[in-house]
Amino acid sequence: MSGRTQYYCATSLDGFIAEADDTLEWLTGYDGAYDGPGAEPMKGSYDRFYEDVGAIVSGSVTYEWVLNHVEKWAYPNKPFWVLTTRELSVPRGEDVDVRFAQGSVGELHPEVIDAAGERNVWIVGGGDVASQYADAGLLDEVIATVVPVVLGTGKPLFDRRLQGGPMRLAGTRAFDSGMVELRYSIG
Repeated sequence: MSGRTQYYCATSLDGFIAEADDTLEWLTGYDGAYDGPGAEPMKGSYDRFYEDVGAIVSGSVTYEWVLNHVEKWAYPNKPFWVLTTRELSVPRGEDVDVRFAQGSVGELHPEVIDAAGERNVWIVGGGDVASQYADAGLLDEVIATVVPVVLGTGKPLFDRRLQGGPMRLAGTRAFDSGMVELRYSIG
């Protein structure tokens, strides 16, 4: 049995994953707290998610942001596909496995699933890539961590309306940071 294809990301309360200029200070500089009942530690939640990931797909804008803003390769020891028609650089390192792809996500998906093995496929972003996966019927789950910040404008969680009816709530988690994870099944 193979894993699930998941769109896992942080989003502002009003549904944006980045500001219009692709900056993320609203997320990286966020410093909130919640000590209510059931609050789980935020620390370690990403690492637990990442352990179950076998392959990753992103768009070129997300990939370039990572290259320009993160010192060490953020996705070690996982095959990382970048959907692009441009030539882009690849970071150095033994733990880096970056692959470039053109064409439809439907054509690419079997290769990604095969590389992931029994683990999950993580759609990193952005909203257009997640929308392409949803349009192709290949997105199983959306895991959105809502940050209690309102941006007003920016890059949306999805680029367009998803077809096929409403998603089904599969779970929620409140974190000690004041962020809330919403998990939805699609299809």
